[in-house]
Amino acid sequence: MAAAAECDVVMATTEPDLLNEEEAKREAESFKEQGNAYYAKKDYNEAFNYYTKAIDMCPKNASYYGNRAATLMMLGRFREALGDAQQSVRLDDSFVRGHLREGKCHLSLGNAMAACRSFQRALELDHRNAQAQQEFKNASAVMEYEKVAETDFEKRDFRKVVFCMDRALEFAPACHRFKILKAECLAMLGRYPEAQSVASDILRLDSTNADALYVRGLCLYYEGCIEKAVQFFVQALRMAPDHEKACAACRNAKALKAKKEDGNKAFKDGNYKLAHELYTEALAIDPNNRKTNAKLYCNRGTVNSKLRKLDEAIADCTRAVTLDDTYIKAYLRRAQCYMDTEQYEEAVRDYEKVYQTEKTKEHKQLLKNAQLELKKSKRKDYYKILGVDKNASEDEIKRAYRKRALMHHPDRHSGASAEVQKEEEKKFKEVGEAFTILSDPKKKTRYDSGQDLDEEGMNMGDFDANNIFKAFFGGPGGFSFEASGPGNFFFQFG
Repeated sequence: MAAAAECDVVMATTEPDLLNEEEAKREAESFKEQGNAYYAKKDYNEAFNYYTKAIDMCPKNASYYGNRAATLMMLGRFREALGDAQQSVRLDDSFVRGHLREGKCHLSLGNAMAACRSFQRALELDHRNAQAQQEFKNASAVMEYEKVAETDFEKRDFRKVVFCMDRALEFAPACHRFKILKAECLAMLGRYPEAQSVASDILRLDSTNADALYVRGLCLYYEGCIEKAVQFFVQALRMAPDHEKACAACRNAKALKAKKEDGNKAFKDGNYKLAHELYTEALAIDPNNRKTNAKLYCNRGTVNSKLRKLDEAIADCTRAVTLDDTYIKAYLRRAQCYMDTEQYEEAVRDYEKVYQTEKTKEHKQLLKNAQLELKKSKRKDYYKILGVDKNASEDEIKRAYRKRALMHHPDRHSGASAEVQKEEEKKFKEVGEAFTILSDPKKKTRYDSGQDLDEEGMNMGDFDANNIFKAFFGGPGGFSFEASGPGNFFFQFG
């Protein structure tokens, strides 16, 4: 009896376990088949749920993990998929599709070397597997793109780095490292909206990603928003205190802001020499910050214009617009310097650029003034011909004419060479023209305003300079220059 009871007990505890295991396998297979059906319909969330149920029923079945890994890959959840793929090959090292999926996850996440190992293992199990062969080539290509990008980054060939990362991301779409490197290079190339977009996409998935925070700050920093940039750098350093790039950028941003503000204060205080020194020191902090450096060059150009170093001011403004060709203030400053140095064509060009960008009344008037001065500059400068200031009085104009007319009168140079006689005759005529215009208030007003003198019916090529000379000196008849000693002449009317 005791033996029979003992056997019953044994039967009672063993048989239900065997039945439950078989039932679990059948139920797990049912869940897997349902998962396959949803997968075929591309309903990956439901497929995931049923594969999970299958795994819960039979946690040591490699294919279930492999199927769920494939589903997670379709959902873009590569890190979770990698865990399932790795579990599938731990359970069955001969599971080729498990190794392929593990390699694909590694590659998608940017770990090309680990991907190569997985694909190599798949090829060891099935050396004719076409997918494994192709994926191994893809992983090898990604490693080559990484290598080239690293070299080109050191050379500051950021365009080539972006190209390499774009190619690598075709095979590794979930690699944050590649995306961050691309975004950083886009920022260095001044393509800030693109860089911001890449960094923002990463931060939506991981708000604590220090690299993405650094790139966001870098974009703001290069766009001239230094205070906001510092906030992002500080946040990045909270996430990763040893982040070298964020640390260096934060240090540069703070130094640049402080030095620029010191320069502005010195300028407002009228200490132009100190302001010039401070702006120069600020320019040495970070040559890559084009926007801020453009402002610094323009500021230093303003200082130079105050110091009447107009050529240096023009050079600084030129550097500013080279760094930022949309910087209106620099164009205006340079245009004014061009006006002050009588380089009117250059001034007109700058004012045209400004007016095309910002069509304001003020800019239109500045352009008109420059165009007028350019028009006037292309005519004969009668003030310069007479050697008088533009504000010269009537008496000063008369005295100047008397002096220049006697100096250049043809009779005075009758003994000179034909070439000299011709040149002096030309100057004598120009002196007469100048006096004719500047001694007549109406003509002088028209000349000063840039209007065409021909509109009054005056043809300056037809008048007789000798008649003007006679009329001015008031002689009754002919005139001549006679020598009164070596090199001395006196004028005598007949």
